Amino acid sequence: MIRSELVQKLAGENPDLAAKDVERIVGTFFDSITEQLARDGRVELRGFGAFSTRRRQARTGRNPRTGEAVQVPAKRVPYFKPGKEMRERLNMEG
Repeated sequence: MIRSELVQKLAGENPDLAAKDVERIVGTFFDSITEQLARDGRVELRGFGAFSTRRRQARTGRNPRTGEAVQVPAKRVPYFKPGKEMRERLNMEG
């Protein structure tokens, strides 16, 4: 599911809200998560999972086109850990 599909689904399930308002709500939700992660924070949604960041060390990589060695700087990457409820729903039989 992509963002526009999410907005359409939520707008369809909430006919009292305009699609434009739903889009603004979804945007605010994702912006809030991004801002918290940028501050090296953590976002936990009970029953769904937790978003955090992980640090990656600097390393030497390879340019796939030329095979030349390239220095890749240290960076932070987003990380998602699913909650217990989500894992159980994903692994339900039948």
